[in-house]
Amino acid sequence: MDLELGGRVVVVTGGSDGLGLALGHRLVSEGARVALCARTEDRLRAAADELRRAGGDVLDVVADVGVPDDLRALTEATVERWGRLDGVVNNAGRSAAAPVAETTDGQWEEDLDLKLMASVRLSRFALPHLEASGGAIVNVLAVAAKAPGPGSAPSSVSRAAGMALTKALSKEVGPRGVRVNAVLIGLIESGQWRRMAEASGTAVEDLYQRMAQSSGIPLGRVGRAAEFADLTAYLLSSRSSYVTGTAINLDGGLSPTV
Repeated sequence: MDLELGGRVVVVTGGSDGLGLALGHRLVSEGARVALCARTEDRLRAAADELRRAGGDVLDVVADVGVPDDLRALTEATVERWGRLDGVVNNAGRSAAAPVAETTDGQWEEDLDLKLMASVRLSRFALPHLEASGGAIVNVLAVAAKAPGPGSAPSSVSRAAGMALTKALSKEVGPRGVRVNAVLIGLIESGQWRRMAEASGTAVEDLYQRMAQSSGIPLGRVGRAAEFADLTAYLLSSRSSYVTGTAINLDGGLSPTV
């Protein structure tokens, strides 16, 4: 299926590896132009070079999504480069989970700033351009947003707020031609898991197998980054032109809720 993404411009935060890089490859293969951002310059440059070798037209911007001026600069650099903006993927984030009684105010504030406020700010900066192009926003969340377990704070709460943001914003900007959706991931291949495996001297394939078994994923395996990229690219494309305000589980059936 042609997703009709040729020539479209998409910003992907957290784009230096894992899910963000997999999405970059998918978008480039569809002919889209991609602006990546991440905090770690070396990893970001390597990711951008990888996409260029695959034939992509890529902009790489070192940015901390927790810094509003960085997000503003990312948006401005993207529009200056290509003259338009068609999609935003709020993908930056990291796992943070502990019992509520063991978390500090600082941990809550840091998590909400990273996982909620960064999406609010980038969406706000991007909206005038997305309205001009009839674009789309995809917020990358987690299935814990719908079904939080014990010891899952503050991430599950931040992600639930992101789901509420998705619905509220979709109703505000839908009349202006902008769609807003969320992808709720379960256990999916990522750079974070790979680095964890390397740090412990474990083969990443063995880690994924143990995770799938201990979590009881009905499909019996950890999700592939390419599967995330396929779904997200679809939500950015005109093929999903009547899909907005929804949160789609990408979890192999792990979540107890639909």
